[in-house]
Amino acid sequence: MQPKSKRSTITFDADVHRALAEKASRSRRSMSSIVNEAVRRILEEEVDDLKVIAERVAEPKMSYEEVLRDLKRHGRL
Repeated sequence: MQPKSKRSTITFDADVHRALAEKASRSRRSMSSIVNEAVRRILEEEVDDLKVIAERVAEPKMSYEEVLRDLKRHGRL
């Protein structure tokens, strides 16, 4: 059975480490839990972006000039 967590060594800039330590202290959370939450959010955003790309892959392709004309026609440019 695999452990629930894995140990890793991460090097932070001094100011980032200080801010992270302060946030952990103020929120009474561990630095690890804060970093895990932040990384999880970043990865979720990436998954969301990839889903949108996959949904739009079948859309017709437009040249740059066509995009400009379309934006102008709809009053966005």
